Amino acid sequence: MRALSKPVVTRLSADQLIECADDLGALLADVVDGGSSLGFLAPFDRAAAADWWRGLAPAVADGRLAVWAAREGERITGTVSVGFVDKANGRHRAEILKLMVHSSARGQGLARILLAAAEQAAADAGVTLLILDTETGSPAESLYRSGGWTAAGVIPDYAADPAGVLHPTTLFFKKVASSSAPRPDEPALQYRSAARYA
Repeated sequence: MRALSKPVVTRLSADQLIECADDLGALLADVVDGGSSLGFLAPFDRAAAADWWRGLAPAVADGRLAVWAAREGERITGTVSVGFVDKANGRHRAEILKLMVHSSARGQGLARILLAAAEQAAADAGVTLLILDTETGSPAESLYRSGGWTAAGVIPDYAADPAGVLHPTTLFFKKVASSSAPRPDEPALQYRSAARYA
């Protein structure tokens, strides 16, 4: 495996998301082809994956979703998203979504870099509690455990892999230090439900 040059991680605007949807689609298709469903079943081609990314642009535009892309040169090698909550009693929490690294860029620490960027941005947005779920026993589970995430429990037969086989999922949470907690009376413009992006 060739060494990964220092990745450049940037948060994407809605326009940038649309511009690089084909590259993000190639990344998503690679990850699904490698056995991680991320909500999709095989066969899952690049065109369908790119269309899925384009469909997220409105959520990025109005702050319901934040998406980062990691690049090695001009090629996107990883991504992660944060979905914000719009319920008045839940604006302190957010969900880590779609953390993925291209098969050719794994083993170089990129997932940790992306996760750290998402955690910091969530804290900067006033979030104090992060949640996520991942396939039980997967390499991602080891990543989260070593990154200070706490397992809250396991749900059997939670999601199917790309071949349609059901697997258990582990739910995780992590407390983060917020730099600016949202006031209860603030409008919920950037804290909206993330459920449809999971």
